[in-house]
Amino acid sequence: MAYEYRVVELREKMIGGKVSGDRLQKLLNENAAQGWQLKAITSADVKGRVGPGGVEGLLVTFERQV
Repeated sequence: MAYEYRVVELREKMIGGKVSGDRLQKLLNENAAQGWQLKAITSADVKGRVGPGGVEGLLVTFERQV
């Protein structure tokens, strides 16, 4: 079996300053509808769009069979 992976970066500013359960649930359900299965959620410093520093965020990794 072969698999492919998708990693989605969620930055604080994208999710209202904190990790929103509703926003995360929507992301999970949208990807599940496309055949993606949650593989991992990792807390990380994610590079922001403005400036050199990172912001706290999540890396959400999905997997599906090819």
